[in-house]
Amino acid sequence: MTLLSTYIPGWLVNIIDIAVVSVIVYRLSLLARGVLATRLLLSIIGLLLIYFVGEIAGLTTLQWLFKSLLSSFLVILIVIFHADVRRALFAPMRQSTAKGARLDLEEIAAEIATASVSLAGRQIGALVVLEREMPLDSLIAVGTEIDAKVTSELISSIFLPYSPIHDGAVIVQRGKLTRAGCFLPLTQSHEVSKSLGSRHRAAIGLTELVDAAVVVVSEETGKISVVVGGRITRDLDLETLKKVLVRLLDTGRTG
Repeated sequence: MTLLSTYIPGWLVNIIDIAVVSVIVYRLSLLARGVLATRLLLSIIGLLLIYFVGEIAGLTTLQWLFKSLLSSFLVILIVIFHADVRRALFAPMRQSTAKGARLDLEEIAAEIATASVSLAGRQIGALVVLEREMPLDSLIAVGTEIDAKVTSELISSIFLPYSPIHDGAVIVQRGKLTRAGCFLPLTQSHEVSKSLGSRHRAAIGLTELVDAAVVVVSEETGKISVVVGGRITRDLDLETLKKVLVRLLDTGRTG
């Protein structure tokens, strides 16, 4: 007999038990939305399987090593996912204010879409990175700090060939254009077509690691693409691009 069952009927204890487990599973699923997090969790599962095999086979040194790691398992997870844990905990608060920010999202999406179409019409290449729930700072190399309002004029001027920061990507975080001239990690996947240029490979590489979205304007074709989760949606027009960007910027929705 437990403390709860002393004062609460057994059937109600079972409901509370299931509810608590459901909340924990849901919160853990929020942490595993990024590709990097998914790979890490799969690696942990693989290590646990190796541990159980070692235990069955009587490999004492392997058992000792894994027991040492497992004793610090929770601390390791918190250190690795500290930013994502914080975001997951405050997700309900963000969602409660999402309706009030809807107009801002539409305005930002319209400015990015307008700039992309303008650059595409002149066949000027561009990369616009949209941070979503997972932080980008540890994956972005170099870059010039800007911290300005997102406008089509600013984005267009940055990517003009004579601009000193036209190479690389611009970063949109927390509703502002925070940096420009940033270099992104290139994809290492052998499944990516060799016909894709460095901009597309950089967009794929970043979105394989985090849940960011990247708008790519091709210098060669003048086509506009959006990359999410390592997958490319090609040849978007102005109105379609606006709708896609609003959905992606609204991180309270499944993207």
